[in-house]
Amino acid sequence: MTAHESTAAKPSGCIGCVIRIAIRNLLRYRRRTVLTTALIAVGVIAVLLFVALAGSFRAMMVGQITDSMLGHFQVHRTGYLAAVDSLPLNLNLKPKMVKRLNKELSALEGVEAFSPRLKFGAMFSNFSETTNIRIVAVEPDREVAVAPLLPKRFVAGEPKDGLIARGGILVPELLSRGLKLKVGDEVVLVATNRDGSVNGMTFRVGGILESVTGPGGRDGYLHIEDARALLRMKEAEVSEIAVRVANPGQAATVAGLLAATLDGIKNQKGKAVFDVRSWEKLTPFYNIARMIDLMTLFIQIMLISIVLISVMNVMMMAVYERIREIGTIAAIGTQPRTILGLFLSEGLLLGLVGATAGTSVSLIVIFVLNTVKVAFRFGRQDLLLAPTVGVGAVALTFTVVVVVAILASLQPAWKAARMDPNSALRHV
Repeated sequence: MTAHESTAAKPSGCIGCVIRIAIRNLLRYRRRTVLTTALIAVGVIAVLLFVALAGSFRAMMVGQITDSMLGHFQVHRTGYLAAVDSLPLNLNLKPKMVKRLNKELSALEGVEAFSPRLKFGAMFSNFSETTNIRIVAVEPDREVAVAPLLPKRFVAGEPKDGLIARGGILVPELLSRGLKLKVGDEVVLVATNRDGSVNGMTFRVGGILESVTGPGGRDGYLHIEDARALLRMKEAEVSEIAVRVANPGQAATVAGLLAATLDGIKNQKGKAVFDVRSWEKLTPFYNIARMIDLMTLFIQIMLISIVLISVMNVMMMAVYERIREIGTIAAIGTQPRTILGLFLSEGLLLGLVGATAGTSVSLIVIFVLNTVKVAFRFGRQDLLLAPTVGVGAVALTFTVVVVVAILASLQPAWKAARMDPNSALRHV
């Protein structure tokens, strides 16, 4: 019996014997086996590296938005967001509402910090030119706790009293360039309060802020007590309460728990008083995050296609080249299910080896990237690329590759198992 014909010996029905024969058959065609497993490994590497890098960029982008401006979720009075472009003062949260929210947020597990904000539009002047500005009035210490990256947006000046001192204003970079302002300059704000009366106050530029929303950003910051004085507020109203959670991945869950708690509070018309929204519903940047997720899914689909085509091609060739061998082992009494298992085992082994090699190389590359500390600029900030891939993503990719490899082997294996021994032995 020749070396080529030795594998035609009747395979035993035991799983171990079938796998040993499958390994021997794969080693008979080393070049094809190596190329196939290498192709599978490349697919796994591409997916895991893309998932790690895209996930890192997504996390940094979301962190820049939430940690320097939005917070992880916000609470408004119902109807406020529908009219948010005009920053309506008549839809502010009243002191009793704020007190209730403070109580609920203080007791809610997972909440790390929350900060009241008062927002309104005003006219902004350097005494020679005038433009409009959006004002976000805050309690400095509480705002920094919710948006820890906010102090890092200073391009001129430095934080005072945590962020902004009484009598100071933080000016967006766009307006500072247009009005040729620098730190220490005196400006005037003119605002209309809820009753329609107009009031003006002078402030000193305490800092100039880089915008995280692009060059059109027009948001300036005031101390909340200065804002209430400018608007002649008799009560401590706020436009929103921004909330930071301990685990950003749980922001939607915590927001949902708060919404469920507040759902029973209705106004005189029977409508909910409070509107709780996570960051995804507050910024168009969420669409970019969704695009990254869709790209990741697309890459994973490509991997499945690569594995499916590669393994199916190899197994079809294996069946075609070994028709006489299949006929021989069938003629000596080998059960069709054993032949089926033999070819499925070969597909399984190709998937396992390729997935293992690809996963190992991917994890090594990710470790190297984290060790080297690759940096890139986001706006004016230097951010470190920190690619990470979760155990779940690795396990899912590995499992999908192996399962698809088995499925790709199913049709050729089924064909081999149903082959007529007489016809196979006469095949040339």
